[in-house]
Amino acid sequence: MFNNLFSKGKIGSMEMQNRIVMTPMGIHLGNPDGSMSDETVAFYAARAKGGVGVIFTEVTMIEESRGRGNCRQMSAAHDKHIPGLKKLADEIHKYDSKIVVQIYHPGRQGISAINGNLPMLAPSAIECQCVHQPTVAMTTEEVEEMVENFIAAAVRVKKAGIDGVEVHGAHGYLVNQFLSPHTNHRTDKYGGSFENRIRFLEEIVIGIRERCGKDFPLIVRLSVDEFYEKIGFPEEGLHLEDGVEISKRLEELGVDAIDVSSGTYETMNTAWEPTSFDQGWKINLPETIKRSVNIPVIGVAVIREPEYADSIIAEGKVDFVGSARQHFGDPEWSNKAKEGRADECRKCISCLHCMETLMFADMTNSPCQCAINIQSGRELDYSNFREDGDGRTVAIIGAGPAGLEAARVLAMRKFKPVVFEKSDKIGGQLEFANKPPKKEKITWLIDYLRVQAEKLGVEIRLNTAPTIDDLKELNPYAVFVAQGSNPIMPKSISGIDGKEVLSTVDILSGKVKLEGKKVGVVGSGMTGLETSELLAEMGNEVTVFEMADNIGPGLFFQNLIDIMGRVSQYGVKLYPKHKLIKIENGKATFELMESNEIKDYSFDNIIISLGTRSNTELLDQINTNFHIVKILGDASKPGKIRNAMETGFANAYNL
Repeated sequence: MFNNLFSKGKIGSMEMQNRIVMTPMGIHLGNPDGSMSDETVAFYAARAKGGVGVIFTEVTMIEESRGRGNCRQMSAAHDKHIPGLKKLADEIHKYDSKIVVQIYHPGRQGISAINGNLPMLAPSAIECQCVHQPTVAMTTEEVEEMVENFIAAAVRVKKAGIDGVEVHGAHGYLVNQFLSPHTNHRTDKYGGSFENRIRFLEEIVIGIRERCGKDFPLIVRLSVDEFYEKIGFPEEGLHLEDGVEISKRLEELGVDAIDVSSGTYETMNTAWEPTSFDQGWKINLPETIKRSVNIPVIGVAVIREPEYADSIIAEGKVDFVGSARQHFGDPEWSNKAKEGRADECRKCISCLHCMETLMFADMTNSPCQCAINIQSGRELDYSNFREDGDGRTVAIIGAGPAGLEAARVLAMRKFKPVVFEKSDKIGGQLEFANKPPKKEKITWLIDYLRVQAEKLGVEIRLNTAPTIDDLKELNPYAVFVAQGSNPIMPKSISGIDGKEVLSTVDILSGKVKLEGKKVGVVGSGMTGLETSELLAEMGNEVTVFEMADNIGPGLFFQNLIDIMGRVSQYGVKLYPKHKLIKIENGKATFELMESNEIKDYSFDNIIISLGTRSNTELLDQINTNFHIVKILGDASKPGKIRNAMETGFANAYNL
């Protein structure tokens, strides 16, 4: 099965057991001084044990004065880091996997506050329009010193017994900044012509080859297209034809493989894609590079399914299949595919919780998190599944993500979970979340939880809302309450119970279908915006109202940019600073928050999207009648998928 994916591969002198690559992603698990932490080793070891052919580490510092991306990342900037890197290599090699360290400098995309409050170094003094940090152009001497920093870091990596090194020339970081005419306006030998713009990378490659030898695998990651047309600047930056030219030159210089990616911070969603981006959406990029060079090409393109991964190798589009988030979500993805258990893969749903937590990690001092795999980044905390359940029954009320994740972990621990679900299907809120356009990946999580329940023999009683007597009949060791939440329909708003007023659940469940109507949506959280998109797609004229100063308050900016780009295509009207006061016969009355003016709008239907409230049905009686009661997910506090999965996992793990 998947013979192409599991054929042996080779990059330079490095031979791999398969064609699967975990590409780099920040994890924020390192020690503050850049030394190797036990948590980092455990994280990568889990992926090696899971069958990944070659693992590329997170971005690794080559100099620490102005080269930090965050406060807890790996470093190869000093000889003192060699023993830690060796510890990592030795651990990975236990599982017949290979390890490559990615070296980089953030350049203008770094954050001054964690780099000595100094301006960020860049080819030219052009501030990044994403991070907006003070930026200074490097002198020629500073560029030459930086070349040496890259080379010296590669030498340390080799001394540590690491299998290869990757120079990060993608995603708008320093090397990419030199390559791109958008960010390189220099007039010395490192700027202007193609030959000058590639000189920085060329000198790094030549230096690594001279100091590390031809037999030490050297890979370069490239944004072969910066996609500036996606943000309205079609003439700016690098385009695919430039990526081809750079790749050809790197092949001439003796680089062993090209790791193809795209985008910069300013075109972020083309590098770290939200859920709307389809699997394989940019596979044409590595395919084009592969047709242009004779060295191996690694490709990424929201690759999630083993079937698809195998097919793009068979079709000659890539030599190696790369993904970071997929292996973050399921370190066992490779083994599952190899063993014919592809249906058990926990496929990444591209929700970007990992990116959101990584971007705020320096403030929260917490590692990068995965919404659907609670063990990711906490391998040392959650590695011991004690099989001490002894067949004891645990009643679980609700078959949403919290309840099903709890059931999975309890079954692994040899408890006997019995899940009650009042509806005719599992999934809970996920069965609403997967209905808007471009949200199909949510169904992957439902499918994963379903398969796990089936494989582990979890009993699920559909169409059953248990009574206290039903629960007592089980004589449960514990009761887990995961009965979700209900839409908030504030009774303080006059007319909220009118026949023309609906909740988002009414729309997303399919209970009510609206076509060709004039619809007002009150509330611009993600549910409100996604429901608006669905309504617009169904041919309705949609207007969204929000009491806050801006549409989408509190939403992660990548997801907000993504959904706003789509609703704008439908002509959805957006009105922030509007507070709903009352509804009467299809007329919605709002107070304008800036002027206190009262304004009326008329609609055929008004959809309320003002959040949800925990379902507390039977909760007091459950607490009275049972000794061990755990409240999970939205039933405890309405939140995101991570909250549901984490409360389900942790309570089951620690019971």
